[in-house]
Amino acid sequence: MTEKLDAVERTALLTAALRAAETAREDRLYDDPYAARLAGEGGPDLLRSVREATFPKDADRTVPSTPDYNAIRTRFFDDFLQEAAEDPAMNQIVLAPAGLDSRAYRLDWPSRIRYFEVDRPAVLAYKEGVLRDIRPRVDHRSIALDLTSPDWESELTAAGYDPDRPSTWLLEGLLYYLPDDDTRRVLDRVAAIMKPGSRIAADVVNAASLTLPDMRDLLDVFADWGCPWVSGTDEPEALFGAHGFTVEATQPGEPAADYGRWPDPVPDRSVTAVRRVFFVHGRRS
Repeated sequence: MTEKLDAVERTALLTAALRAAETAREDRLYDDPYAARLAGEGGPDLLRSVREATFPKDADRTVPSTPDYNAIRTRFFDDFLQEAAEDPAMNQIVLAPAGLDSRAYRLDWPSRIRYFEVDRPAVLAYKEGVLRDIRPRVDHRSIALDLTSPDWESELTAAGYDPDRPSTWLLEGLLYYLPDDDTRRVLDRVAAIMKPGSRIAADVVNAASLTLPDMRDLLDVFADWGCPWVSGTDEPEALFGAHGFTVEATQPGEPAADYGRWPDPVPDRSVTAVRRVFFVHGRRS
């Protein structure tokens, strides 16, 4: 079934494999009982390639620890979504792209929540096939579309999304695969369909992460798969602010995103020419 997934879609298998590996740890930051099933046979092979680039033999590690990063990202966004769902006024959550995420199946949600998973048809079909015997713990709605397509808003509203009610959006593992112009268009369109006060979160990398020699081994893995990282920003607050959001940017390793697992120093934002990842989180202004 995974042979129907294209290069970008296959990164969802990598994420599932990372989550399966995290779940197997005694000190795990979360428990994803469906990750190994979703990763299938292909996910571990992709993870092996990333591990070889991240922890090279006979050389010091120079790129971020992908397993630790993914564990922190998943836990950070788990907490973000669960906190948003506790707001009595909140009844819509949108994961775009949803990938092979299983939060709808592994976390508890208030009964008022409508939980929308947006992704390409092949990804959603694969996930639905793998999890066909598992019931989501929420009013779960899958919408097969691409956020760069011309009319995805009408498809989302047809599935029950209400732009006039508060919503929470998570753009996880998306923006660094999009050219700058597409990133801006996506943020504009998402902002236009969100009620003011609604919540948003996303992960982005800085510009130096796309060019630093120390990052080359990892970047080459994704480029060889056909899904290179193509955009980054040194000012995520300004990027999102230009599209109607008021956000904070938290780096893995800072107190709010560490969980005792980030292995590297976190340079001050004034330091240039270093790799960075940002967890952007805030609200529609």
